[in-house]
Amino acid sequence: MAFHIHAARLRLYHLLFDQNRRSGRHFEGLCGVFALLSVLVIFIESGLGTQYHLTLDEWHIFVWLELVVTAVFTFEYFLRIISWPNPLKYIFSFWGIIDLATILPLYVMWLWPEISIEYVFAWRAMRAIRALRILKLLRFMPSLNIFWAAIVSARHQLILFYSFIAIVMVIFGSLMYLVEGPRYGFTTLNASVYWAIVTITTVGYGDITPHTPLGRILASILILIGYSIIAIPPA
Repeated sequence: MAFHIHAARLRLYHLLFDQNRRSGRHFEGLCGVFALLSVLVIFIESGLGTQYHLTLDEWHIFVWLELVVTAVFTFEYFLRIISWPNPLKYIFSFWGIIDLATILPLYVMWLWPEISIEYVFAWRAMRAIRALRILKLLRFMPSLNIFWAAIVSARHQLILFYSFIAIVMVIFGSLMYLVEGPRYGFTTLNASVYWAIVTITTVGYGDITPHTPLGRILASILILIGYSIIAIPPA
């Protein structure tokens, strides 16, 4: 009996996790397509619910779709737990947390409906968490490990780079807060650093702009620094 259970778990493990096998690749592809369609439904629901007044029957369609999607992903989640050699380790792994997060919103709204009714932010948060199902597609991208390994190998350079950027943003944000002040939109240090981020990345939203000659000089210097960072070749 124990042998048959072990053999069944092993077959299930190969189906759910082994992308070197055709069955594993097909299963991951099916899960990826299903996740993509579920995210598409979430965006359609969000768009229609905002722009149009949906009837109760129309809302029921989206509710039933969400029930089906959550049921499928819940079943998949428990299959992955029982087939993993160390179930507890899988639960707290990256993929285990992602799998749990994608099914959690419906259960939260079911167990505590007053949260989604009384708190608009909580409802929006539940919808945003459901959109994390798109991360399931990463399972179908084994080459992502190469990308992650490259980031890890360059972590010291990245830390140095972003530390330098942070120093520049704080310095220029503080200077603009001093030079321009609240009169021209630089109401706080936070707003000023936000302006520095937008400027150094050459995005330039235009919601906060310098008006004084000195402020424009500082902005020009920061823009040139931003372009210089782009032009510097990697080591």
